This record gives sequence, structure tokens and C-alpha cells, in this order.
Amino acid sequence: MAAPLDRIRVGSAPDSWGVWFPDDPRQVPWERFLDEVAEAGYSWIELGPYGYLPTDPARLTDEVGKRGLTVSAGTVFTGLHRGPSVWESTWEHVSQVAALTQAMGARHLVVIPSFWRDDKTAEILEPPELTGEQWAYLTKGMERLGHEVKETYGLDIVVHPHADTHIDTEDHVERFLDSTDSELVNLCLDTGHYAYCGGDSVKLIETYGERIGYLHLKQVDPEILADVVRGEVPFGPAVQRGVMCEPPSGVPELGPVLVAAQRLGVELFAIVEQDMYPCEPDRPLPIAVRTRQFLRSCGA
Repeated sequence: MAAPLDRIRVGSAPDSWGVWFPDDPRQVPWERFLDEVAEAGYSWIELGPYGYLPTDPARLTDEVGKRGLTVSAGTVFTGLHRGPSVWESTWEHVSQVAALTQAMGARHLVVIPSFWRDDKTAEILEPPELTGEQWAYLTKGMERLGHEVKETYGLDIVVHPHADTHIDTEDHVERFLDSTDSELVNLCLDTGHYAYCGGDSVKLIETYGERIGYLHLKQVDPEILADVVRGEVPFGPAVQRGVMCEPPSGVPELGPVLVAAQRLGVELFAIVEQDMYPCEPDRPLPIAVRTRQFLRSCGA
């Protein structure tokens, strides 16, 4: 048994139950997700796509409370690199999610940049590289978002590097961090997405430790990833091929990531996310149980 990682709060998310959309007949009903995530031994959860779980705070408080669960964060998608014209529509979406997140007693809002390639059709929507002007829109927009979310809802934003977005590779992540104010914007390091895009999570934690505000625990299958990279496969179809795999069979090794995170000396959420959309309804629970046992063996 590893030394206890007493600063790491482990949870899971609808994503580990194959949930990507507020409503989709191929996803398990929200009641089943809540029942099973509690049964698997997790006490923290994320909201997932807004509208998947009940959005009435009183009802959701009752539903999570009776299962011994607590919400750690909400999630929003943004396209702030497009400039000031998207601010109003972005804020409308963010406000909805942030209000529910705040009402649930959570302190974090996970912010995912918009995709440059369509997840389902693989259509290229925008160039994968931003111009200098777009980088400025992105970084200034995220700082403004961080400020407004903090002022209005008391939440910290943590920006989530993600495959097929403009914040993905080591170069892009470092450029983003170097261009933003740590008082306003920090990072949700997703170990799977970062590995998918060629980054080293332990190195990032050791180099930019003060910017790591939140963790998503995920692994990639190196063989499937090699095929995905060779074939320039978009993220959605890559997930259907099983590129995100059950720990501890993939990369990065999660033990060293958790130890590096513990060394930061701050309390951090580490939320398990194994992308499995779409999946058979009986598949997630046994994986979730084994993953929780594995993380306990790492000391988390």
C-alpha cells in the first residue's frame, strides 16, 4: 500500500459512464449514474453536461445528498478565441452552469475550449493553430471569464487542455499559462488528454505547480493512440476505438502523477474520467469499482 495522499480528493464524473450530452438515448439515465458512482465508492462528482443531472438545485441537492455524494465542479465549453462578439452568448451559458455549481456548494468551474474539428463528422471547423490576435482574444477572454465568475459566483475557473482544441500540446499549454494571470486563471490538468497530445503530466506539475488547480485522471492506450495519430483520427472516433483505457493499463502512470500533485502541498480534486461514449449500460460500474480500488492502492 502506497503512502496516503491525504491532499487528493478522488471523485468521478458522468463521462466515466459514457455521458457526453445532456440528453442522448445511448446514455444511462442520470439516476443510474448517481446510484452506481456511489456504489463504486466515490464521494465526489462533477455535474457533467449541463442538463444531464437535474438543474433544480433543491432537487439535485436531495438526489446527491441521499447517496452521500458532493459536487466538486461544473463544466462549460467556450470559444473565446473568436473575440468579443462571443462574450454575451458565452456568459449566458457560463452563468447557467456557474449558478448551479455555486448552489451545489462546489468551488470550481472546468472550462473547455471549443473544438477546431467536429467530434462526430471530423469536419475541420477552424485552423488548428490560432493567429496571434486569436491567442490574445483567448487569453484575455479567459482572464475576463475568471474575474467575472469569481466576482459573481465565487468560483475559480480551471481551464482544461483537450484534444482537438487550441489548448492541447505542451507548447500550447505553456503558452497559455505564460500568457494568463494566475490570480484569474488556472489549469484543470487532464492526464489522458495531455498524454494524447504528447505532454508529460508529471513534468507539467513539477514546472507549473502553482497553476495546477484541479486534476482529471485518465489514461490512454499507447498502441491505439499511435494508430490515431498516424491516421489523424478525430477525438470522437478515437474514443470509440478505446483510446482512453482503464487504469492501470495505459499512460501516464497515475501513481507518480498523484505523488507529484500531493507534493504541491495544496488540496486538489482528482476526478476520474474515462471517456467511453457510447458504451453498453452495464460496462461502467465494474470499471469504476476496479479504478477506485486501484487509486486506493496508490494511496488516494
